[in-house]
Amino acid sequence: MRLPIELEIGLRYTRSKRRKAVGKRDGFLSFISGISTAGIALGVASLIVVLSVMNGFQKEVRDRMLSVLSHVEITSPEGLANWESLAAKVATQPHVIGVSPIVSSQGLLTRENVMRGVAIRGVSPADEGKVSDLPKQFVSGNIDDLKPGAFGVALGAQLASIVGARMGDRINLIVPESDLTPAGSMPRMRTLQVVGIVDSGHYEYDSSLAIMHWKDAAALLRLHDPSGLRVKVDDMQRAPDIANELATVVPQALWVTDWSRTNRNWFAAVQTEKKMMFIILTLIIAVAAFNLVSTLVMTVNEKQADIAILRTMGASPGMIQRIFLVQGLAIGLLGSLAGVALGLLIALNIDVIVPTIEAIFRVRFLPREVYFISELPSDVRAGDVLTVGLMAFGLSVLATLYPSRRAAKVQPAEALRYE
Repeated sequence: MRLPIELEIGLRYTRSKRRKAVGKRDGFLSFISGISTAGIALGVASLIVVLSVMNGFQKEVRDRMLSVLSHVEITSPEGLANWESLAAKVATQPHVIGVSPIVSSQGLLTRENVMRGVAIRGVSPADEGKVSDLPKQFVSGNIDDLKPGAFGVALGAQLASIVGARMGDRINLIVPESDLTPAGSMPRMRTLQVVGIVDSGHYEYDSSLAIMHWKDAAALLRLHDPSGLRVKVDDMQRAPDIANELATVVPQALWVTDWSRTNRNWFAAVQTEKKMMFIILTLIIAVAAFNLVSTLVMTVNEKQADIAILRTMGASPGMIQRIFLVQGLAIGLLGSLAGVALGLLIALNIDVIVPTIEAIFRVRFLPREVYFISELPSDVRAGDVLTVGLMAFGLSVLATLYPSRRAAKVQPAEALRYE
């Protein structure tokens, strides 16, 4: 079957095959056409890679945060009296899959001449596995080594490195509560033994977390009960809605918060950055589309004699316009598909490409001391890929309209005057 004449001629112009006598000129047009295609492809690939990396970064940090943090927390500044009955009640609510007591506070960790501010977290070793991945993150020791009354502590891996503490070492912990002595009010200090090292993969928490049995933490803070309950739900994306439902079944004096509120500023900043990067990189595709306009305008000027001959053979202005529409859309479609393929190739193998570049140039793109994670993640989403591909093709369509209309307005007599 023969193709429609507009499609056949448009695709022939895209390949730019003509007589040898004018081969140099056609070679230049073919080069410009290839540059336009490559520009669209690079813009599409860049946008897909950047969006995939930002999605992966957000997902990785969120998952690592939630391996340490709670999906939902129910807290009280004065402690939870009768917390066992409240925990049993919360555990029976829909979508709740785990409940555990917690004591949270701030403190100052000292060892020899090193001092470091820490987040004190009192947990229940028997129940912690129901609400977090903390028991799996012990690289030394075990969460069951946190026994009530023994005043053992598990430190984040980075925190232990900073203060120079190892398994079995003794460290001093100063808490905000004070003791009244004849010399006045003195900060309360307790000597603890390191019984575990935890590595969550999240630098912020690994460099500041001190984990104790909740009863030991409560004793240091002069509390008789836990300060709150940690709740794990079956769908962390629905945590805000589930938290609102839990707020209706617990006493009104208690605070119910979810992970999205606790880290709202960080996630809002990531979303804003993602939108801005999308806009900025879209301009790259727009520039490539402008190059497509210039390519087609040059092609129209070069093919005026051909256009005039086609018109004298009975071709209508609409047919001429469709011929150059086919050429522009072919370039746009080829560039978009090539960009999607290249972007997917890079995004799906980013875990291999980035370490190779780091090894060759001896650089580190994500230092653990600066960023939340130390490896560049990637999360390719079909919606993003489809949006980028369609947007690039749409811009190519817009870029093709003016040159094709200009070609349709070529007058045969004027075009053939000097031929």
